[in-house]
Amino acid sequence: MSDSQAINQAVAKLYNTYPFPPDPLSDLEPPGYNWRWSWTAAYSFCTGIKPGTQDISILDAGCGTGSGTDYLIHQNPGAEVTAIDLSEKALSLAQERCNRSGVIAKHDKPVNFYNLKLEEATQLEGDFDFINCVGVLHHLPEPDKGIKALAKKLKPGGILHIFVYAELGRWEISLMQKAIALLQGDKRGDYRDGVKVGREIFAKLPENNRILQQEKARWALENHRDEAFADMYVHPQEIDYNIDTLFQLIDASGLDFIGFSNPKYWQLDRLVGESEELMSRSKDLSDRQLYRLIELLDPNLTHYEFFLAKPPLDRQDWSNDAALSKAIPERHPCMQGFPSKSFLNFEYQMEKLSDDEYEFMVACDKKIEQTTVQDILADCQLDLAGVRSLFERQLIILS
Repeated sequence: MSDSQAINQAVAKLYNTYPFPPDPLSDLEPPGYNWRWSWTAAYSFCTGIKPGTQDISILDAGCGTGSGTDYLIHQNPGAEVTAIDLSEKALSLAQERCNRSGVIAKHDKPVNFYNLKLEEATQLEGDFDFINCVGVLHHLPEPDKGIKALAKKLKPGGILHIFVYAELGRWEISLMQKAIALLQGDKRGDYRDGVKVGREIFAKLPENNRILQQEKARWALENHRDEAFADMYVHPQEIDYNIDTLFQLIDASGLDFIGFSNPKYWQLDRLVGESEELMSRSKDLSDRQLYRLIELLDPNLTHYEFFLAKPPLDRQDWSNDAALSKAIPERHPCMQGFPSKSFLNFEYQMEKLSDDEYEFMVACDKKIEQTTVQDILADCQLDLAGVRSLFERQLIILS
């Protein structure tokens, strides 16, 4: 057996023992949303424009117990959805979750589940417009092979959403993983024993211990479930990235980097913006050097979440007033509590609208098909700068 086969078997054993994520099954549709799993929202973020069709194919690459798959089916009613995972137990729970929630019964297009490793995605028929790969590549024995397999299955003009671990924000986690492994000795690979050892360590560490403090501050609520604890602390395979190694992975895919899905984190001015000298010096840095500087100065980031695309992917610039005036606006699909001047936006953050912004947003909902920004502004007090602000805040979609 090769090293890669042994690692994949060990990972499958972990998730057959502790299927992940451990979200409870429900007879209700998935609560809330994740905008990164909405084709319309993700495509608009990547291109600036609403996608031309909802009749697409989606691959959930490494679906686990199907929490993300449930959302992908629910948020993309016009899509054919395929989900794969190497764990038979997790995949079985994913199917049960999506059947129990009712999203499959209400879905007009096929939904398929296959027991496949991510590297085997090339065995699937057809290519995909949208691929979702959350929390998987960093557990592969050879992540380059995994991301190349996904790139081969992505259609031209398609987008790939990826989530992988960041080393700086997971420093304490890495230390704990190594400590548990040392204490397990030849029992390493017995994941229930690993959880037992880890629990005992946390129970006995002094209160001022940095690893314990980090666990209590960031992870304890999630890790009360053994499945989450095992995934974090006794995983047999984990690769944590920094900006340099992350872009080596991205470059291996041959795809274009579109951007991080949390762009506010990647703004240097939030850290040293009060220093004209430092901001001036940073102008000589490449984008990748700037990203590296930001993560070094703010090392709390635990993961990278970003989009890649296979060319050609058309992108729309709305900085031109004439183009913006002719755009057709609609409300962003991911928000909760609207119509109201105060509601939860696409990131579940409270958003407050001015009277003029609210009037425009309501008009977007009431407008007839093909009504432009210019048409709506004829009856609203908002100006083009205000419309552009709504778009930049991901409160409206433009086409």
